[in-house]
Amino acid sequence: MRIGVPKEIHEGEKRVATTPEVAGLLNKLGFEIAIEAGAGFASKFTDEAYRDAGVGVEQDVQTLYRESDIILKIRSPESNPELAIDEFELLREGQTLISFIQPGQNPELLKKLAQKKISVLAMDSIPRISRAQKMDALSSMANIAGYRAVVEAAQNFGRFFTGQITAAGKIAPAKVLVIGAGVAGLSAIGAAKSMGAIVRAFDTRPEVKEQVESMNGEFLMLDFADEDGSGEGGYAKTMSAEFIKAEMDLFALQAKEVDIIITTALIPGKPAPELITEAMVESMKEGSVIVDLAAEMGGNCKLTEADKVVVKHGVTIIGYTDLPSRLATQSSQLYATNLRHLLTDLTPEKNGLIDINMDDEIIRGATVIKEGEITWPPPAPKLSAAPKKQPVALPEQAKIDKKQSPLGLILIFVIGAIALVGLGSVAPPQFMSHFTVFVLSCFVGYMVVWNVKPSLHTPLMSVTNAISSIIIIGALLQISSESYLIMFLAGIAILITSINIFGGFAVTHRMLAMFRK
Repeated sequence: MRIGVPKEIHEGEKRVATTPEVAGLLNKLGFEIAIEAGAGFASKFTDEAYRDAGVGVEQDVQTLYRESDIILKIRSPESNPELAIDEFELLREGQTLISFIQPGQNPELLKKLAQKKISVLAMDSIPRISRAQKMDALSSMANIAGYRAVVEAAQNFGRFFTGQITAAGKIAPAKVLVIGAGVAGLSAIGAAKSMGAIVRAFDTRPEVKEQVESMNGEFLMLDFADEDGSGEGGYAKTMSAEFIKAEMDLFALQAKEVDIIITTALIPGKPAPELITEAMVESMKEGSVIVDLAAEMGGNCKLTEADKVVVKHGVTIIGYTDLPSRLATQSSQLYATNLRHLLTDLTPEKNGLIDINMDDEIIRGATVIKEGEITWPPPAPKLSAAPKKQPVALPEQAKIDKKQSPLGLILIFVIGAIALVGLGSVAPPQFMSHFTVFVLSCFVGYMVVWNVKPSLHTPLMSVTNAISSIIIIGALLQISSESYLIMFLAGIAILITSINIFGGFAVTHRMLAMFRK
């Protein structure tokens, strides 16, 4: 089958759906690939680079659409009167389109595409399950958006991020608040922290606390133990009125202290929640910056204007909706890799023929239209939160207590006593003395180790190892021997046992430190 990659016609879009590197890998799956001339220029990929990778470069976009079986795009099809291009008209029956679609927000788009009798796979409908992580284009773009948000904030912020002590005086580090610790939020935390800022983060999902702290960020916690903000697909859910009030009070307090706020809060299928009010913006310091990553869905800030940078009450508010496109080369590479992994699953035989297998959970989730029939929304994932049924306990049969005869135990003691008496009658006194110590030491050692918790066995054995190196005393006694051989062996013994003693106690100390709070 032939894959066609047209140039994106959305205003300001610089990304491209495949790169020369990924195109070479798609060729190995059996696909023939063609790309519109100049499609990769904005992402720093030349037509020559595509040709070197075995990709055909097509000058006419209409020919590209007409001769391609699969269309790979980033943005959903649209019309551009200035370019005199209507991508809907270029699609033909029987084709397969793979791009971002946002089916939940664009029901009319689905109907329009279904009328073309094509199949459509939405990259933003990939199920968020472990097996699909390599195809998760939303996470790839969110990662870039979070990083780029910090870059945009730094450009509009009038100071250093990191603190410094110079001859001219002390420079305090910038304070950054990240609202929403998903993929974009964590990326922003990492970028801001690497630039030296003091980073705080808030999220309604308590499970992200450790992730924030692992990146040396401070997690802001609300005392609502009975309310969890975790929703489906890794997103947050709508919280109670009491929680939202406490949350807004926290943001109002933080707005007075921090220099930069980066918001990433989204709820699937709904407008972005308003988290930063105009009063909070007024309370922020002059020159502060707000970067609203939810601007496309209405914005988390009351004063955000989509695709614009505005200054309100002395605060710069950035509402760009194309942050991934502002890192076009990296975004294109990651998106193309996500597409390659999806096409690999669609081509199990690696023969260049895709199979839209609706029994595959990932492919079923991504397929929003199949051969002109709308298949969105997909069925719920085949995951059950119900606890496993415990096996029914069978009624215990009455146990018959059999009284064990004491004769067996008595016989063992008698045989042992006879053996010891016989051994003592023929063995020299020194042997019996050492043998008695040996038996007692085995008994004491067994009881000591047996009564120790299993988690402490390793430090116990290490200190036992150190104590067992008491052999060094014997070596010290022999070091002054007249025989050079004995002196040499004693020196080697002292060296090895010294290492053993030191290492044993060092390991013990480190192991026990693991059990201290």
